Amino acid sequence: MKEPLANPEKAIFSRRLKQTRLVTRAVVMLERFWPLILPLIVALSLFATLSWFGIFRMLPDMARFGLLALVALAALASLYPLRFYRNPRPEEIDRRIEAANALAHTPLQAQSDRPAGHETSFAQALWREHQKRMAEKLAGAGSDLPRTRVPERDPWGLRAVAALLFVTAFAYSFGPRGGSLEDGFRAVALTETLPPRIDAWVTPPPYTGKAPIFLTAENNADTPLFTVPEGSDVALRVTGGAGDEQLVFAGKDGTTRDIALSDTATPAPASDTPSALNIPAAPRQFEGKLTADGVLALRSGEGGENQVDSWTFAVVPDEPPVIRFAEEPKRAVNGAFELRYEIQDDYGAASAKADFALEEPPPANARPLYGPPEMPLSVPRRGARDTAMKATRDLTEHVWAGSRIKLTLSAVDDAGQEARTETKTIVLPERPFTNPLARAVVELRKILSIDANQKQRVVDLIDAITLRPEDTFDNPSHYLGLMAGRSRLKLASTDDALRDVSDYLWNMALQIEDGDLSTAEKNLRQAQEALKQALRDGASDEEIDRLMKELRQAMNEFLREFAERAARDPNLAQQQPGQELRQSDLERMMDQIENLAKSGNRQQAEQLLSELQEMMNNLQARRQQQPGENGQQSEMREQMNKLGEIMRRQQEMMNETFRMDQMQRGQQQRGQNRQQQRGQQGQQGQQGGGQPGEGEQGQGMTPEEFAEALKQLQQGQGQLQDDLEALQKGLQGLGIQPGEGFGEAGEAMDQAEGALGEGDGNRATGEQGRALEALRRGAQDMMQQMQQAMEGDQGGSQEGGRQQNAGRDPLGRPRATNGADDGSSVKVPDEIDMQRARQILEAIRKRLGNALSPELERSYLERLLKLE
Repeated sequence: MKEPLANPEKAIFSRRLKQTRLVTRAVVMLERFWPLILPLIVALSLFATLSWFGIFRMLPDMARFGLLALVALAALASLYPLRFYRNPRPEEIDRRIEAANALAHTPLQAQSDRPAGHETSFAQALWREHQKRMAEKLAGAGSDLPRTRVPERDPWGLRAVAALLFVTAFAYSFGPRGGSLEDGFRAVALTETLPPRIDAWVTPPPYTGKAPIFLTAENNADTPLFTVPEGSDVALRVTGGAGDEQLVFAGKDGTTRDIALSDTATPAPASDTPSALNIPAAPRQFEGKLTADGVLALRSGEGGENQVDSWTFAVVPDEPPVIRFAEEPKRAVNGAFELRYEIQDDYGAASAKADFALEEPPPANARPLYGPPEMPLSVPRRGARDTAMKATRDLTEHVWAGSRIKLTLSAVDDAGQEARTETKTIVLPERPFTNPLARAVVELRKILSIDANQKQRVVDLIDAITLRPEDTFDNPSHYLGLMAGRSRLKLASTDDALRDVSDYLWNMALQIEDGDLSTAEKNLRQAQEALKQALRDGASDEEIDRLMKELRQAMNEFLREFAERAARDPNLAQQQPGQELRQSDLERMMDQIENLAKSGNRQQAEQLLSELQEMMNNLQARRQQQPGENGQQSEMREQMNKLGEIMRRQQEMMNETFRMDQMQRGQQQRGQNRQQQRGQQGQQGQQGGGQPGEGEQGQGMTPEEFAEALKQLQQGQGQLQDDLEALQKGLQGLGIQPGEGFGEAGEAMDQAEGALGEGDGNRATGEQGRALEALRRGAQDMMQQMQQAMEGDQGGSQEGGRQQNAGRDPLGRPRATNGADDGSSVKVPDEIDMQRARQILEAIRKRLGNALSPELERSYLERLLKLE
């Protein structure tokens, strides 16, 4: 029986002793329990090792059951030693503490013992002193480490082998062939020696520009929904596994379909054959298309009862393209057919074209030599914001030119979806011929080309035209050429030969109308079209080089012929615009086109080529204008020249203002520097004082001179503003409304004039720059209005001429099929026409009065006078 504690020191000592006894108890329990439980731990680790190494999944069921039974028996046998376990007694714990700390005379037992015999006060005092001394020995007492004596029982160290196998198997279980603890308790197919590896990805159509999506990537493991374009290809590759996997797509509407294996996939060996044992299945790849929302699931087992993995898709439908007319089809300034249209598609259209059809189809028995015109259209770039496009094609050579046709635009995207516009009925632009003989030849060509059965009729018409050659032909070569065409026509027996005759008649008409320039113009257009097509088709750099050389050669030939014709024709020389187009500018544009094409930016090169083609169209259009159209255009050119002069003067005035402002700032800076240096010059300054300002002469202006210069600039700025107002009034007289740019320029000029009056050169320069920029915007607006006005005049004259020539043959004579002439086709001339006729007759008479005129010309002029 323990004695009660007498003071706090004994309480602390008792608490420490109690903790030491608890630790020692745990150590003794571990020493006795660990050797007994170690066989059970080894048996369980052996089971885990066999499972993680995949031994159970590779064994047949009977062998697996037998191995499980052995492991279970080993575990049960390892439980038998546990029956020998007993808990340590308090005396054993005290003896272990005394032995561990080498304490003599049993100090722990002395703390709880009592003296025997009769207890006297002296005996009690003596015993307490003995306990106190024994307690001092227990001040540093503690427990020791457990001593299980396992090496004595396992001298071979087999327990370390079991631990090493356990750790190795645990790491192996994370690999593709690793097993799990459940393998020993479930049936596994013999052929499933390798767990399946799944790789799945979706490849959007190339035209969408979307990147592939890897479904089995780690960053997509938690993605609940994949959004893919319609028509995307889904592919899933399975490596290993049993070989009985199935890929099923379940649509949102409840329908299901199987995704078949690709043709290159190798079928897995049959599981009931001996060769299938322990042989992994060959890789299989499933391929299909995603056309609707749904779930893609990979299943295995008989009937697909086990779902391996699944993915949910939201398919974005591919909308069909949209094509529409941006403007009404019209004739370009050079006579080519011009289309402005818009194409919209979610991924960009693949191609577009214009479809032509005659409003009045030919008879059923007709034999046309040519089909409808072909006009492919450019499509916007993928992702381009501006969907407005422009296409120009010279169809004047086609036999349908001048006929009423039905026009429909169509666009097709990469998915094969087609869109069409509404059908418009228009008159296909034709090349205007001022020479009656050329018009007659073109009409003969059209009759022959539309119906080859009219061959004999064309021969008869040629005979009628050549009946009196001295009255019809001014140039004998034209007569000979037409007779040669008649002979070729008589001998032609096939459609190819008739097409050759048709081309011959067209070239002859061009020769009659324009001479050699038509050939140069045709070569230029062919070179432009060939280069444009090569840029669209992605031709090689060598092909681009060759086509650029041909374009330069055709351009030089055309400009040479055009210059020669302008030198011979005074009217053509008068039609040149105020803005000069030099050959160096054309060469620079062609160099830019070639550099862009070689650098890979072919779309921009094609755009620049279209701009070059439009410039040449404008140049060719001026050659086709009638002399009577130059009156208003000359006034427009005069206003353009005035505007150019105003802009030039404004630029010079801004430069002069800036120069003077910089000069003023420099003088102020030099004056400040001189004031700072004046106190440092000393005696040297006094010696040079006899010539003050000697080093400053010629470096600046006096204040009076500077004020006079600013006054002159102010007056010049005010005069420039007055000239701008006069220009605006002149434009209003021509029916052109000045734009907002001219108004802003006038305000900026007024502000600049005020700043010059105040001597503020910096502010004046800024206002002058703003005025110059506003003038540029106003000039651009003015040019657009002038171009629209000229196109309107050309369109009206062309339509009016077409209506006027209706009911007449190419030579201007009434057609015999119209019946008797009731006089309604005769136009009574008004006063202006009569004055114009008198002027022409007077010019003819003056020309006849010139004795130096050639005889052929005099004969032609005399025939003209007889017609009056």
